[in-house]
Amino acid sequence: MTITPRALLRQLYDAAVARALPNRVLAEHLPPPPDRARGRTLVLGAGKAGGSMLQALEAAWPADAPLSGLVVTRYGHSPVGWQPQRVELVEASHPVPGDAGQRAAARMLELTRGLSEHDLVVVLISGGGSALLSLPAPGLTLEDKRVVSRALLSSGATIGEMNCVRKHLSAIKGGRLAAACAPARVVTLMISDVPGDDPAVIASGPTVADATSCAEALEILRRYGISVPDAARAGLASGAFESIMPGDARLANSRAELIATPQQSLEAAADAARAMGLEAHILSDAIEGESHVVGRVHAALARQIALREQPFKRPCVILSGGETTVTVHNSEGRGGRATEFLLGCALGLQGMPGIYAFAADTDGIDGMEDNAGAIVMPDTLARAHAAGQSATQALERNNAYDFFAALGDLVVTGPTLTNVNDFRALLIL
Repeated sequence: MTITPRALLRQLYDAAVARALPNRVLAEHLPPPPDRARGRTLVLGAGKAGGSMLQALEAAWPADAPLSGLVVTRYGHSPVGWQPQRVELVEASHPVPGDAGQRAAARMLELTRGLSEHDLVVVLISGGGSALLSLPAPGLTLEDKRVVSRALLSSGATIGEMNCVRKHLSAIKGGRLAAACAPARVVTLMISDVPGDDPAVIASGPTVADATSCAEALEILRRYGISVPDAARAGLASGAFESIMPGDARLANSRAELIATPQQSLEAAADAARAMGLEAHILSDAIEGESHVVGRVHAALARQIALREQPFKRPCVILSGGETTVTVHNSEGRGGRATEFLLGCALGLQGMPGIYAFAADTDGIDGMEDNAGAIVMPDTLARAHAAGQSATQALERNNAYDFFAALGDLVVTGPTLTNVNDFRALLIL
């Protein structure tokens, strides 16, 4: 092999990210502009890829076709050196909702006033949009939503469970944005960051009907022992916070289309591996579960391949995606899903020769840190011991970031301006 394992795994990650970049995939999904004499086009959007999606839309939209609107993205996730010409782009906080996101959501609803059946609304949605569209349900405050959001993020709840609660505490998610746009035609272009690619879950589905209920949201809160403000519990218990249900006439002229998915990115990485002469196997694009446990399972599979060439022959690469979770036991620890997965993987591998593991979030941010992920090599535990680091203690303290930082094995990419969630690759030589 003429390329190092570290460089090879990074190339696979880069191939996965490139497949999901809006400037490569968005233009072919754009609807035609409405008749200029009768209608207008309004662009709304939210997500970590919001800025790059808007950039791709403005580049592809006819210069003589009117365009206006508002898109919100995460702080630091706007395309560098680019300014939108016709649609406003603002930044807000993520993953905990903030004032800027609340103002942006309120303004979006204002922009929908007066739309007619001749108008077109193009909605750009990507992962992170749920926190960025932080408009509380009537009677709730932004601080109420912050409290619930923080509790959900540290509870170990799945993304679907978190978004079920979020939708029912929102004035804009769970189909409410599309309902506000009626009777205009609504076309939502989505980059999926959720297992299963359910449009109703991506960014809590602001333009998609929601089949979940207030009762389900209450059950999720009970299951994870999450306390909520009295106003939130009352709204859920009474059914006053029900979202827009399937069959609602206000969504009759609304459709959603996926333009990039985790599976497509995994396939791009697999193609890149095969081009290097390696067999590549995709385990799943929808793996969920506690991150360090998923890491140990991946390690067990890699060991079976290395020792017994089952179920695959080596050399090979195994790939997976989805969205794992981290149950936080130490709020002072630093790290995210990718690095916690790798701690579990390293402990499961125990320095076995010939196995390398890479994990990173495709948005370039692992949790709330400045790294995308990290890498595990056969000598990771030995080097950690020499540096006075313990993988077991790091896992107990939810402190994966500092563990890999001490080894120089963090992967730092900066914001990638897209988001198809977790990317994991194990190389078995």
